Amino acid sequence: MKKRFKSPFRFPGTFMRRKYILLIAVVFSIFGTACSGQKEKTDSGAEKGGAIRKEAAITDQGEHIEMDKKTGPSQIPEELAQIPKDYFTSAGEQGVLEQLDYKTYESMSYQNKEKQLNKTAYVYLPYGYSENRKYNVFYLMHGGWSDETTYLGTPKNPNVLVNVIDHAIQDGKMEPVVIVCPTYNNENPDDSADYSLALQLTDNYHNELVNDLIPAVEGTYSTYAGGTSAEELEASRDHRAFAGFSMGSVATWHTFQYCLDYFRYFLPSSGNLTSDGAYMESLVTDSGHKPEDFFIYAMSGTKDFAYAGFSSQIEAMLHAPDGIFIAADNEQEGNLAYRVQEGNAHDGNAAMQYIYNGLIWIWK
Repeated sequence: MKKRFKSPFRFPGTFMRRKYILLIAVVFSIFGTACSGQKEKTDSGAEKGGAIRKEAAITDQGEHIEMDKKTGPSQIPEELAQIPKDYFTSAGEQGVLEQLDYKTYESMSYQNKEKQLNKTAYVYLPYGYSENRKYNVFYLMHGGWSDETTYLGTPKNPNVLVNVIDHAIQDGKMEPVVIVCPTYNNENPDDSADYSLALQLTDNYHNELVNDLIPAVEGTYSTYAGGTSAEELEASRDHRAFAGFSMGSVATWHTFQYCLDYFRYFLPSSGNLTSDGAYMESLVTDSGHKPEDFFIYAMSGTKDFAYAGFSSQIEAMLHAPDGIFIAADNEQEGNLAYRVQEGNAHDGNAAMQYIYNGLIWIWK
């Protein structure tokens, strides 16, 4: 029998009091035991990558729910899929993780560009990655008390989510994509643990994202971007997504707010921005985009303390006066799908399920 390890996706058990639910509905996306590892680049040329994956015990999420085969591959199922048990172990075909270092500027004074920062993102390259093929790019932001190592880990210490992604690609459930895990942390690796500061940093993050991170990623790896100019990045927006859980979800909504020119897909979960549907509509009209120019796949859980505030935002968007947001399970009929998992709390296991469901739908 194979030895099993505890999943690294765990949260502290104490939450704020109920009266603060709406205020802090985005704080606790903490993957408390995510490996920090050493920041060393691996060789992306190796087909199997050589990275040793950690096994993990299955969570209490239940058995895998198969997607309805009657629906087309572009349709979002009525129920969220559970991650198969064997996906928590190493796959036969393994992608690789690389460390990507890039330069940016201090967040609060970004426009002045007076203080340069050296930052790191971790990049997942699928099994068989080739410079001769173009890849879609999935930007995945962490939440509170976390950093760029939280979701995927590091090349020397990959987290169990890497196994899940490897298996999903190997089994043909998701497209081979490049996945990027950056951080909105600014001058201190613990910035995300300060709630009010994290709110400011996620609001500011679009500057770094568009001007520094995306050019660093898509100037290094083979994507649909013809180059790294603003025009070339805008032209390839259909092949770019932004996702996040909790405070990472707030960063996702801010990316929708500021970066519709660069992203078509948004996958927020359990972290709301506002309950003003008309305001959300204004973000679309003011950007010059139309309802058919984007798709939002939102997810949460019934036992998540952020569920009420998050659901209120989705409801407000769907009932906003101009009818810009249209509920649908596919891109042909609308631009917003909301799925709720019965019993899911505000924790890492829920976040991993939402990431998995987003990845097995997008670009299919």
